[in-house]
Amino acid sequence: MKPLRKQTIRDLPREERPRERLWAIGAHNLSDVELVSILLGSGSRKVTALELARQLLGEQGLRMLVESSVLDLSQQTGIGMAKACTLKSAAEIARRLSSRSEKRALIKSPSDVGHLLMEDMRYLDREHFRVIMLNTKNQVLGVEPVAVGSLNAAIVHPREIFKLPVKRSAAAVILVHNHPSGDPTPSREDVEVTQRLVEAGRLLGIEVLDHIVIGDNCYLSLRESQTNWPV
Repeated sequence: MKPLRKQTIRDLPREERPRERLWAIGAHNLSDVELVSILLGSGSRKVTALELARQLLGEQGLRMLVESSVLDLSQQTGIGMAKACTLKSAAEIARRLSSRSEKRALIKSPSDVGHLLMEDMRYLDREHFRVIMLNTKNQVLGVEPVAVGSLNAAIVHPREIFKLPVKRSAAAVILVHNHPSGDPTPSREDVEVTQRLVEAGRLLGIEVLDHIVIGDNCYLSLRESQTNWPV
């Protein structure tokens, strides 16, 4: 008896093949699994590229590509060095495009901050503290990483927060950090740090406009949520 032949993408009807679907209806209409399967190009000896992509993303989804190193990816079943490099390259291109758009951004509300940094920060497994530097028109001069903490804390000091804003002659800053738990509810420490930094900024002539906490596809503005925002 001949062994059963493994099903491939070519065995699917043309309207179900990821590349053909992308060509016909556009990349924005494809699922995460379909897009990743196109990057993979081919499956393994046992599964198709679609099945391999589904297994790779699992419950984490695209978060997996962001959080994993190229070595981590290459050690996944069915993913070698070539596929791992392709996946990580795609993730890095997306990160750079997002970073370059920061320079042209205009911040008018907390939602603008969420739009600017959500996808970059929501998947981080430790707390990262960043500072958005603004000119007098609230245009973004840059986003500066300041500190990386443990699972639930980032150690920040006014000296590190305001060093670059002073050099860039920033008129104002917005503080941003993520909560790896996905819940953006501010802690007591978040509130205390904010108060301390608002006071330090006042001494330097740099206004702290807000402190945004990034969760998993959600955010919270301390200025909007705290009735005792420092004035």
